[in-house]
Amino acid sequence: MTRLAATLALLVLAAPLSARDSLGVFSDWGAFRDPGVPRCYAIAKAAPSRLSRDYDPYASIGTWPRRQVRGQVHFRLSRELADKPNIRLVVGDERFRLTGGGGDAWARDRTMDAAIVAAMRSASRMSVSATDSNGRRFSNSYDLAGVATAMDAASVGCARLS
Repeated sequence: MTRLAATLALLVLAAPLSARDSLGVFSDWGAFRDPGVPRCYAIAKAAPSRLSRDYDPYASIGTWPRRQVRGQVHFRLSRELADKPNIRLVVGDERFRLTGGGGDAWARDRTMDAAIVAAMRSASRMSVSATDSNGRRFSNSYDLAGVATAMDAASVGCARLS
């Protein structure tokens, strides 16, 4: 299965078909609108790995116009996190300490969300690493080709939903 096919398969599973409108696929990134919530988001699956995974990892950048939330970064990580997971995101040359639990990670606040989104627009790769529930470090990597266009498509797609 190609990375694009795998990404599309993930996107199909990300939300019910009837609740989502495709706004386009841009390299490894897709953009979607869910008018029922309403929300829009850019999403991509992590690079494949031969290591064990508890979850199918993905990264998303969401917009909820009625909540006035824009550019919220979310990661579904590949493993269950430790109680103190020490989650780190590297986007190009920028480094961020994220918060999270279970199998999920987020920016600590809206300012960090904005900084991560800005870094994603100018970098070619990013990776998020953390400590899993067994005390081992792991990471998930992403190619950022297409992310800026997918984020822009999601923003435009939500402009009419506010």
